[in-house]
Amino acid sequence: MDEPPAVGELTPPDRTLMGPGPSDVHPRVLKAMSTPLVGHLDPSFIEIMNEVQDLLRYTFRTDNKWTIPVSGTGSAAMEAAIGNVVEPGDTMLVPTNGYFGDRMASMAERAGGDVVTVDAPWGQPLDPAAVEEAFAQHSPDVFGFVHAETSTGVLQPSVPELTDIAHANDALVIADSVTSLGGVELRVDEWDIDVAYSGPQKCLSCPPGASPLTLNDDAMDKVLSRESEARSWYLDISLLEGYWGDERAYHHTAPITNVYGLREALRLVAEEGIEERWDRHLRVAGALKAGVEGMGLTMNAPDDFWLPSLNTVRVPDSVDDGRVIQHLLDEYDLEIASGLGALDGDIWRIGCMGHSARRQNVSYLLAALGNALGEQGAAVDVDAGLAAMSERF
Repeated sequence: MDEPPAVGELTPPDRTLMGPGPSDVHPRVLKAMSTPLVGHLDPSFIEIMNEVQDLLRYTFRTDNKWTIPVSGTGSAAMEAAIGNVVEPGDTMLVPTNGYFGDRMASMAERAGGDVVTVDAPWGQPLDPAAVEEAFAQHSPDVFGFVHAETSTGVLQPSVPELTDIAHANDALVIADSVTSLGGVELRVDEWDIDVAYSGPQKCLSCPPGASPLTLNDDAMDKVLSRESEARSWYLDISLLEGYWGDERAYHHTAPITNVYGLREALRLVAEEGIEERWDRHLRVAGALKAGVEGMGLTMNAPDDFWLPSLNTVRVPDSVDDGRVIQHLLDEYDLEIASGLGALDGDIWRIGCMGHSARRQNVSYLLAALGNALGEQGAAVDVDAGLAAMSERF
């Protein structure tokens, strides 16, 4: 190429983000990310690292020493968790009730593990009795479950029942909390979860790039006593311990600006209060759900397992889900998403997370969605939906 590319100033559209992530980023987080860079071993950054770890412990509801932001997206934290805890020859029990249970299985296989499953239909949570039966049949070393399944809009209840079953069988528990951390009730220590990972771009309303991970002493003991090295050097927790542990020794160049952003996002969590934040998500998403149903649409997840941070709405017959999504982008600069896997084309996934979980976002979404559906002749009552939303608020 002889001539330089003619690339102009960056001008991305100003979207309202109501999909499965990312969510709207709080202005304070964006401001924090525009502050001056320091080195990843600078004494001032070491102090920032300490603060981020303390804030993560508060948000996870844990005292785990080994609580860090992994350099990468939520999938990096997921792979760090599974790729370090699962050794070649280990058996990992994973769920079949959603897209991200399948991803757990893929990562466990790549780590050299033998994967077995506990079955539940898409759109349903795991039944503790089925988990107990799977343990009796397979004797797994590690059990993974998805606390908030982004593909189906289902929240897993009875988490302590699941962890009790696993620990009674001497297995470690890994929890996917990507769509729950900071948005719905999650108590790592009280619920006896050994490892939990998440992403910053959902209920924490922070750009992706530094992803929360926590391990308790039992999990770290297994990581540090592995017979073989983890297959990923970059995500090897036994090596990362040197940087995020007491030594603060070089391992890789941390994404400094992303850590700044995560620190500010977690400060917002602490200022609001974690339980108050859970309550806000429940209140605002409850109004969204009431408005959707008031319009005449149907939720995919049963009420007992409804996930406030990620709402799955059934696509009406004769409606093209992709056309609705495109209409919202083109006419309203509003993002929602289609279904994944077995639910592709059958549902929309509507996030109500972090800074996006606000009344003005919900009313804007309902009005825009009603207009998009009206363009395809769907029988929806926008006024009834908005009235139901207002009544719920």
